[in-house]
Amino acid sequence: MSDAVLTCKNISKSYHDGTRTIEVLQHLHLSIKTGEKVAILGASGAGKSTLLQIIGGLDKPTQGEVWWGDQPIVQLSDAALSLRRNYALGFIYQFHHLLPEFNALENVAMPLLIRKLSIAEAMDRAKVMLEEVGLGHRLTHRPSELSGGERQRVAIARALVTKPHCVLADEPTGNLDPETAQTIAQLMLRLNQHHRISFVIVTHNQTLAQQMDRVLVLEKSQLR
Repeated sequence: MSDAVLTCKNISKSYHDGTRTIEVLQHLHLSIKTGEKVAILGASGAGKSTLLQIIGGLDKPTQGEVWWGDQPIVQLSDAALSLRRNYALGFIYQFHHLLPEFNALENVAMPLLIRKLSIAEAMDRAKVMLEEVGLGHRLTHRPSELSGGERQRVAIARALVTKPHCVLADEPTGNLDPETAQTIAQLMLRLNQHHRISFVIVTHNQTLAQQMDRVLVLEKSQLR
C-alpha cells in the first residue's frame, strides 16, 4: 500500500495544430504524499494548468496513468470517476467559480448535496467549514455581496468541506492584492496543517511557493 494520495506515472500530453504536434508534457512523474503541500511554478503556457486538469481527471493524458491512492483512474467509468473525484479531490481556482444565485452557505454545501447528503447535514457541515475560514457571519451573503478575499475563502471552504485527500489549486491568490493574497495563503497553510489534506498549488506567488514542502518547476515539458 502506498502512502501517496496522487501519483502520475509517465504522463505525456500533446496537441495537434494542423501538421504540428505540440508536446506539453513529456514522460512526467509526480507523487504527492498525505498532508504534503507542493508548489508548481513555471512560465505562462508551460502546461501547469493542463497538468492539474490531468491530475484531477478533467483531461486525459496522451500517455501514462494517474492514480488516486491505489487506483488508476483510467479504469473508472465517467460516472464512477465523478463520484470518486467528489471524495478524493477539492479544487480552488484563480477566479472563485462560485454560483452567483446561491449564498455562501449553499455554495459550500453543493459538493455534499451532489454526494446526496441530506440538506440539513450538508448545511451543517458547510456552516462549520465557513466558520473555520472566518466567514461564520457571512453565511447568507451571495458572491456579489462579498469581497474578493471573502469569495476566495468561500471557494476554499467548498474545496475542503468534503474532506478530500488532496486539494488542487490553480493560482488561488492570483486575482488578489498582495495583503489579501498573504492572508489567503496563511489560511491554506493552516487548513493543511489542521486537516492533513495535501495541497498541490500552481502559482506565480514566490512567497506562497516558498512556504510549501516542495517547489517544483515545470519547464521543457518536465517537472524539475
